[in-house]
Amino acid sequence: METEILNDLENNLKKSIESLDGRLKKISAGRANPAILDSVMVDYYGSPTPLKSLVTISIPEARQLMLKPFDKSSLSNIEKAIFEADLGYTPNNDGECIRIIIPALTEERRRELVKQAKAICEDSKVSIRNNRHDAIEMLKDADLPEDVEKRSEERVQESVNKYNKIVDEKLEEKTKDLMTV
Repeated sequence: METEILNDLENNLKKSIESLDGRLKKISAGRANPAILDSVMVDYYGSPTPLKSLVTISIPEARQLMLKPFDKSSLSNIEKAIFEADLGYTPNNDGECIRIIIPALTEERRRELVKQAKAICEDSKVSIRNNRHDAIEMLKDADLPEDVEKRSEERVQESVNKYNKIVDEKLEEKTKDLMTV
């Protein structure tokens, strides 16, 4: 029972870190990154479809994304979806493909993005704390001997500390990435 609870905790903490990675990738550091378009959904023949499944995304220059649709008739829908996603980018449609120019970041915008990254990391830490709370509650409900329960709680805290440290490292890495001109 104890090992099951600890394994579940470890899996949940790994999922928190994976979620953190995905959310941090969406914060652009002034360079073209296809991951910034992951959340864009296009109305394609009446059904919402992920942008990634409708286009080939390439990076012809460091600050430019080029989206070449498989079906040229969907160009206007793709362009509209990018506008509606409110990512802060203006798509340019040339009839063949859509180009998105990633603007250079100002110092103020960099600081704003660092604040976003800090908020995302804090959300991850809250998730980690909630997982710790749930694991400790399950250990208490498992009617384990007192010494086993204490040892398990210490293991839970060790795992939480390890994953909090990972979150801090990712924040430091992202901050450095964002503040580098």
